Amino acid sequence: MSFWVEVIVSILLIIGGTFVLVGSIGLFRLKDVYCRLHGPTKATTVGLGGILLSSMIYMSHHNGYLSIHELLITLFLVITAPVTAHILAKAAMHHKVKTMEATRNSHMVTTAREQRPPVSDNDAGSS
Repeated sequence: MSFWVEVIVSILLIIGGTFVLVGSIGLFRLKDVYCRLHGPTKATTVGLGGILLSSMIYMSHHNGYLSIHELLITLFLVITAPVTAHILAKAAMHHKVKTMEATRNSHMVTTAREQRPPVSDNDAGSS
């Protein structure tokens, strides 16, 4: 295998592994459900994308033709991860899972739970 292909694959694996590690640590260390959703949806998606991209480059160089299996997995992951996080956040919100004390705009959580449109600060003062 070419030296530069090995370098590119190694760099992508290190970057991807670092993002997955940071996402996993974030999942463990963050305080509430809403913050914990950022770990697996943001960092882990980018990390797995890097790992799958390095796999695609390696297999394409090894087999001699472009392998799109990893590209399809990455596409599926990028499409489904935000949707899954949104559904989990909505379920937590409707089950009235508590937020941290430091959460900004926590008054909007009750508005969202009741399915009302949000009221801005300017609209609240004019009524």
